[in-house]
Amino acid sequence: MPTAKFPGAAVLALVLSLAGFSQQRPELNDGEPHGDAPFLVEDGWTPLLNGKDLSGWHAQDGGKHDWFTAKAIRWERLLSPTRLIAVPEPGRRILNGSGRTANLVTDEKHGDIELYLEFMLSKGSNSGVYLQGLYEVQIFDSYGSELAMKTSDGGAIYHRWINNQGVGGSAPKANASRAPGQWQSYQIWFQAPRFGPAGKKIANARFLRMFHNGQLVQEDVEVEGGTRAHMQLEEAPLNPLMLQGDHGPVAFRDIYWRPLRPIIKR
Repeated sequence: MPTAKFPGAAVLALVLSLAGFSQQRPELNDGEPHGDAPFLVEDGWTPLLNGKDLSGWHAQDGGKHDWFTAKAIRWERLLSPTRLIAVPEPGRRILNGSGRTANLVTDEKHGDIELYLEFMLSKGSNSGVYLQGLYEVQIFDSYGSELAMKTSDGGAIYHRWINNQGVGGSAPKANASRAPGQWQSYQIWFQAPRFGPAGKKIANARFLRMFHNGQLVQEDVEVEGGTRAHMQLEEAPLNPLMLQGDHGPVAFRDIYWRPLRPIIKR
């Protein structure tokens, strides 16, 4: 009996083409999470980790540091809940060793930026990512907390430190923290401060939007100056990114950036 011809593949290809599903990646910059990490489904992202070593990074103030690359990271709830255990081979994760080491800074400087990164904490640990080395997004083990969110919780824009007290900052809209030992993500839309022709600041830095594990936690937050424990830098159009390394064990992976684009609001 002759085999019947069934042009299913051709029909399916035509339907997908008419529906706009081509091999070209879609533009989804509407400020909403879309399944997998954005660097996998959108164009224009540049990695800040090369998967082999720490090229492109250096210790704050040029000192030594205990950061290293790892093939894998493990957290053991019963045996060592305040530590992270690594397979110390070249890989796409980085870990700050004992958790009490120098901050890690990019060689490259940035201005307006969209940043995506993933991190893992041990129990009770604390870190942060400083946009332009000055404005901190807090990384903290806030998992399970039923208290009102503060500027020291995970997903917060940390406060400034003036006259020995915290000033400003922005607590997260919700507690989106996962348990220690789980990978978490931040996606941040950041606008650098603006300067006039004479170099005088005419507009403060702003966090336009931020997602913590796919949940909106910050929106349109203005930052008047560097937050607590920032790098000793002047505010400028371009400055480096910094990862805090001296407040407990933290691991990072999949750190990507791209130039900031307008958010398409629905």
